[in-house]
Amino acid sequence: MQQSLPHAEAAPASRLNPITIEVIGSAFASIVEEMGEALVRASYSTNIKERRDCSTALFDAHGLMLCQAEHIPMHLGSFIDFIPHVLKHYGLENIAPGDIFMGNDAYEGGGTHLPDIVVAEPIFAEGRLVAWAINTAHHSDFADRGHAHIYQEGLRIPPVRLCNKGVLQEDVQRLFLLNCQVPAERISDLRAQTAANRLGVTRMTELCAKYGTDTVLAAGAELMDYAERKMRAGISAIPDGTYRFSDTFDSESLATPLAFSVTIEVKGDEVHLDFVSPPQVRAGLNVVYTALLATVYYAVKTVVDPTVLPNAGLARPIHVTAEEGTILRCAHPAAVDGRITACQRVVDLIHGAFAQVVPNRVTAAANGSVAVASFDGRRPDKALWVYLETIGGGNGARFNKDGLDGVHVHMTNTSNLPVEAMETEYPITLMRYELVDGSGGEGTFVGGLGLRRVYRAEAECRVQVMGSRLVSRPWGLDGGGAGASGYFTLNGDRDAFENGSADLKPGDLLEIVTPGAGGYGPASRRNPEAHQRDVREGRFSA
Repeated sequence: MQQSLPHAEAAPASRLNPITIEVIGSAFASIVEEMGEALVRASYSTNIKERRDCSTALFDAHGLMLCQAEHIPMHLGSFIDFIPHVLKHYGLENIAPGDIFMGNDAYEGGGTHLPDIVVAEPIFAEGRLVAWAINTAHHSDFADRGHAHIYQEGLRIPPVRLCNKGVLQEDVQRLFLLNCQVPAERISDLRAQTAANRLGVTRMTELCAKYGTDTVLAAGAELMDYAERKMRAGISAIPDGTYRFSDTFDSESLATPLAFSVTIEVKGDEVHLDFVSPPQVRAGLNVVYTALLATVYYAVKTVVDPTVLPNAGLARPIHVTAEEGTILRCAHPAAVDGRITACQRVVDLIHGAFAQVVPNRVTAAANGSVAVASFDGRRPDKALWVYLETIGGGNGARFNKDGLDGVHVHMTNTSNLPVEAMETEYPITLMRYELVDGSGGEGTFVGGLGLRRVYRAEAECRVQVMGSRLVSRPWGLDGGGAGASGYFTLNGDRDAFENGSADLKPGDLLEIVTPGAGGYGPASRRNPEAHQRDVREGRFSA
């Protein structure tokens, strides 16, 4: 979605029948969804096969997004700059059918954090490169790492050839697997990623054979232009003006909360967002520019027009600035593993600013966090195991509806790990899994409830926890109350963690409580019957 990149060469879109364009656009969407299902079904690790922590997309030959599946918005940040990096280092003339590229680096590879491994394969039709099949999957492997800088967070991989004209580069694969804690999972997940892309290549070449390559390319260009037109029309419907919003950002890795702010200028059919945040920190909370862009594109789309097609065209009227070397636009070698935590606050900033002018298009603040518990240990045979889980919370109330309870919001969209899968594969027992009474903000429409998840260790292991809204509370709108904060405890002690980490012994209890969400409108306007029900059920935060 880089605006500086050229469009793929194609026949003029105006020659195409609109029905043909629509059919091809639907085919793009079908291809990426099928790729995603193939990746989930073929993967091995619980994080992908159960929690679906992966995304798929199609890009044109020059690295402009044709379509992204409705998986995880954050993963767009890992896609935006990957193909341009490949083209920069290898050159278009040196890419052949059967090539497969992989990478993850946030500074030299187009990624946003190291666990998200990107795999891309070129698609050829009529002897020329016409598109790319691409996916990313979160490899739950880089556990028990430091986060002072990126060199502590795992193996940095610039875009490299994993396969050369269909031939596996075994030395590259060996280098990757040697740096993994659970290589048997990694090789299986990596094969699932290449298989998903192979399916995308097959489907796209079939599409080109059916409609003609020039027609498919022209349709892709027209769909981008259509997304741009819809986005510009939506922006034009928002009154011109400058809108500002500030919020606090807290985390277990920060000694004190930090101040973030955004200034949004709407002018005609374009919007400019300028972010201000403190200097990058010696913790894994920093955000590279592509991750910031992915967050902005998602948040602006939700306000302007959620029906805009998910392709590169929607980014053209959106301009984003932030000072380099700050948390929201960090520079090498800042640590970035937990970048999604800060990105959740970016969404809060954007929605808070737009609430001043189009309040019915935004919700009150959602839980504003990605609560993470990452366990690792050794099995009886001394083999390493790693288990990652992210946990939902409350979603903000709307102007006409209560917020949703216990869901993932905004930049993350994974599933919870089923209890049966967790207890079968890891020495962990889930003791409690429930909504947190009183965690939703009061209002005419009440905020969603957070979640409580309590784990009992059945063997010695180590855990790292991460989250936000542990001090601050998700704000309400139009007189609505704030949602409750979240917290972590070990055997009931909130101070048992050192930089978010702790060693667990058999029988230890880890409690994760996620934030609720803000309410919308004053409680005095609440339907009396509904109000009494909420009081009985303990939905309101203290």
